[in-house]
Parts: sequence; structure tokens; C-alpha cells
Amino acid sequence: ALRKVRTTTALRPLHHRLDPARVEEIPFHTSDGVRLGLTRVDPGDRDRPAVLLLHGHTASSDMFLLPETRNLVDVLLDDGYEPWLLDWRGSCRLPYNETGRRYTYDDVALYDIPEAVAHIRARIGDRPLFVVAHCIGSLTLSLSMTAGLVPGLAGVVSQGVFLTPKLAGRTSLRMTLAGELLKSRVDHVPVDFRKVGLRSKYTPLFALAARKAACPDPTCQILHNSAWGTGASLFVHEHLTDSTHNRLADLLGPAPLWILPHLRRIELARTVVRWHDTDHRYRALPQNALDAAARIDTPVLLLAGSENGLWLDSQRLCRDVLAHRQPQLDVTYTEIPGYGHLDTFLGRGAALDVFGHILDFLGERR
Repeated sequence: ALRKVRTTTALRPLHHRLDPARVEEIPFHTSDGVRLGLTRVDPGDRDRPAVLLLHGHTASSDMFLLPETRNLVDVLLDDGYEPWLLDWRGSCRLPYNETGRRYTYDDVALYDIPEAVAHIRARIGDRPLFVVAHCIGSLTLSLSMTAGLVPGLAGVVSQGVFLTPKLAGRTSLRMTLAGELLKSRVDHVPVDFRKVGLRSKYTPLFALAARKAACPDPTCQILHNSAWGTGASLFVHEHLTDSTHNRLADLLGPAPLWILPHLRRIELARTVVRWHDTDHRYRALPQNALDAAARIDTPVLLLAGSENGLWLDSQRLCRDVLAHRQPQLDVTYTEIPGYGHLDTFLGRGAALDVFGHILDFLGERR
């Protein structure tokens, strides 16, 4: 059977409970010709600080708009902020993880984030602009910040990982083996077993993910029990509502294997490094973001769950390294007891256990 994948750049609709009249979908293309998604949620007045939300790789802006829980956009609106959401080129609302132009995280740091920030600033004028970023959205933001491409932000909340990515040894090993063994057969790892079927080349990956899994759902197994085959875990299972659990295939999409060489280089360096060394278009990005961390000109809150099964204690490590190498920076670290990686935003209790830390940080600097 032929694989059904999206080939157009039309964005999949956002899933939310907001009044549609308040959700402004803005046509947005980067200067290198890639269509992205930029959304503004109208708070009803124009005097509020703006907050840009950046999702992780293979996720989308939907992770901040869950209709079944009190989500981050709800909390920001109630606390007096104007939310903006960027679906960068790694979003599962877009087709680029499966079809279309391939990219590296250099492209996200050079084009997607700075140009979205510039567009937002043109709209909000001199109002403060904050950023709340998750996972790879945060990692690529750190590269933009150390390149000096997004100066003058009022504050940044980084969840999961920032300048010092750290994976478990088995995760790093599996990532390397998967990249080498599978690259000739597949170009991405899907998460929705219903779309690929039992008789497909992806079946062994789902079977491997099902080993010792407590949940019978194949999508949950490949995300919670395996993280696209790497052996990591993306969330604490009991923190998800049944509705969120049943929507995992919509909230997280296929992971492209061709991005692994850049991710592998970053993980081995234990910092964010540029992939393109000879292409002059990327010279604005530092070769090593940690070496250029002195260019960070905004307060940063490093946020992480104590049970992060993907990036481990990367955020604590980042706080310690920056305190030693760049003590003049305003960097704080907060750990959320009992939380994993994705459930810091998707969890049923995130509004009570997590979002208050974000609001406290923003409120002190608005």
C-alpha cells in the first residue's frame, strides 16, 4: 500500500476551544521561502505584553491549546498577556518532517525564530515580548540568542533543554544505530500505527517499542516507552487525561531521521553547535552557542521536570555551567517534582504545578 503523506504546505487546523474570531492566523513565509504558521490570540485589548510560544520538534502549537485542560494560553490570557504561537518548520501541522525541503536546526535558528520575532515586534511596537520555549524550540532559540538575532527580549522560559543537551547513554547509542541502520530504508519514524498498518516496514519499530509496555496503545508505546525508538520516555503516563492520551498521534508527529546527524553532533558536543560550516548563509550563527553565551541579554528561567526521561538533568547542568562561565547572566533553575518532559505542558495538573512558575517569572519582568 502506498504511504499517505501530506505534500502541500497547508497547515492542519488548530484544535482549541477559543472563539474563532479571537484566533488570527497570519500568512507567514521565511526569507528562504518556507511557509510556517504564526497565530495571534486576541486578548481583547492592545496594551498587554506579548508572549511567543515555541513547541518542540514534531509537536505543534496545539500543545499549548489543549481544550480538555486548563492550558497555557488560557493562563496567559487570564493573567494579562497576549499569546503568539509559532509553528516552525518542525511542526506536525506542516508536512516538512515527511515531505518537502529538508532542514537543520540552523535553519530554525537563522530564519524561523528571528523572523517570527521581527514580525511580532512590528505588530506590538514597544510592548515587552517574552518567549516560552519547549525542547528543540528552546534549543534552537538558544542558538538564535547567542547569535544576537533576537536581542532585547523581556525574558525567556526554557523547558527541558537549553544550551547543554544531555541524553542517557542508551538513548545516544540507539540514536546513532537508528541513523545508520535505518537511513537506507526509512526517512522518518511515524507515531500513528493506524496510518502505516501491520504489514509495513515500520512494524518492527512498533514491536520493539511495545516491549515491557504497560499501555496497549501503539502510539503511546512509541512515545512514552520509546521516544521514536530511542528508548527514552517523553512523559509521565498518569499525568495525561484520557482525552490527551487519545490525541497523542495528533499532538506529536513523525520524527525525521535525516535530522539525526545534527542532533547527534549537538549531543556529542554537550552544547548547541552549528551544522553548516562552509555555507556562508549561516555565518551569523556561532559555531558553539555555549562559547557565545555572553551575548544572552535577557533573564532566563530554566524549567524541567524531575523525571525528565529524555534530556535528564540538562537544565540543572546548564545552570551550573553558566554560573561558572558566565556568572553575570540572570539565569535561574526550577525543577518540577514528579513531572517528566511533555507533561509539563500536557499534564492534567500542569496549570497548578507548572504554569505558576512561568507566570511568576513573567510577572516580575513585565
